[in-house]
Amino acid sequence: MRELLVASFQHALAQTHPARLTAAHLPQETPALIVSVGKAAMSMLAAAQERFPRVPFIAVPKAEEGRIWPRADGGQIIPASHPVPDEQSVVAGQKVLQAVSRLKADELLLLLVSGGGSALLCAPWGIDLPTKQALTQALLRSGADIQEVNAVRKHVSALKGGRLAAATPARILALYLSDVPGDDLSVIASGPTVPDPTTFAEALAVLDRYGLDFPQVRAHLIQGARGTLPESPKPGEALFQRVENRLIGSNQVLLEAARSFWQARGYSVVILSDRFQGEARELARFHAGLVQSIRAHAQPFRPPVVLLSGGEASVTVRGSGQGGRNQEFLAWLAFYLRQEGLWALAADSDGIDGNTPAAGAILRPDSWNQANRMGLNLKDLLHNNNAHGFFQALGDLLITGETANNLNDFRVLVVDNKG
Repeated sequence: MRELLVASFQHALAQTHPARLTAAHLPQETPALIVSVGKAAMSMLAAAQERFPRVPFIAVPKAEEGRIWPRADGGQIIPASHPVPDEQSVVAGQKVLQAVSRLKADELLLLLVSGGGSALLCAPWGIDLPTKQALTQALLRSGADIQEVNAVRKHVSALKGGRLAAATPARILALYLSDVPGDDLSVIASGPTVPDPTTFAEALAVLDRYGLDFPQVRAHLIQGARGTLPESPKPGEALFQRVENRLIGSNQVLLEAARSFWQARGYSVVILSDRFQGEARELARFHAGLVQSIRAHAQPFRPPVVLLSGGEASVTVRGSGQGGRNQEFLAWLAFYLRQEGLWALAADSDGIDGNTPAAGAILRPDSWNQANRMGLNLKDLLHNNNAHGFFQALGDLLITGETANNLNDFRVLVVDNKG
């Protein structure tokens, strides 16, 4: 079963590889410039370069320690930092803004966007880089969801929230891989070519909601809320008549690929949702209750059944341990089910879960009992946000390395008749 769980994850990733998805949506017209940004930047660029080998490009992937990047004939590769921007993120932002501003109205810009672009492509507006770095870290630790985080980031950026589209006279075809629940294009990489429905006032409200005190940021947002700074481009504005934003891959597609894998092996499969959000702890509580109901009453599904779910959990960090939302989800699932455990896998499709080298972890039916035999106090580990330590001790981390994919979270639970 362990091998099946891992194989289902690998199959889903292979079926939704960014190069494969990108190739199916490339234009017939040769673009004047290709810009590829995000965790899947190099995979998406590879598909575009195969079709348009002589078109100049700028690629902004996530920097990886020790990686030697290919020679950028005819273009530039600018690896940058994620999830917190760095100086290279700013260099990348400046290069992209300069390049798109030089395009002509009759030319086509091909923009390839995947998750992570909010940090990788950075053009601070109204604040300096150190402040933006601290702000990003605080937002990510606050428990705010991605819509709230990006509402703030869009209003301190010269690129995000449709501002990249406003910076060029060219026509734009933007291909988006979604890493956000609900596939809202305005949220993916903070929607550089997408109309922004959020406002300065809403960004201020996010800071208030989570008690984040950043005077420089607040001063900038207050100016905007008072109308002394230009808002981000809104739905219906004329500039978007020359922009086509197209969703080419999503968490739902990832889950459907996994469903096919399990069905081909004779399993009954249910996709619960691709849009789960909220605290990993509460998401685990819901899944645990569902497992118990299935086992006790064969409702709402008759066991055995494979449950698939996606979306993006959040974690309000209060401890000093290592973890990620997928490892935390599984550790809380183990805590709620205890000795009534099951086989399950939870992982981030990009291969990196939180601040750890693991993509996620695997839960076994006997994980709770094994932890007790080893003297592990799961409750204490969870309160220290150290789910990584729990699964590391059990030998159940899932380590894939970066996958070149980024379609949000992947969860699979195999519910049998036990309990």
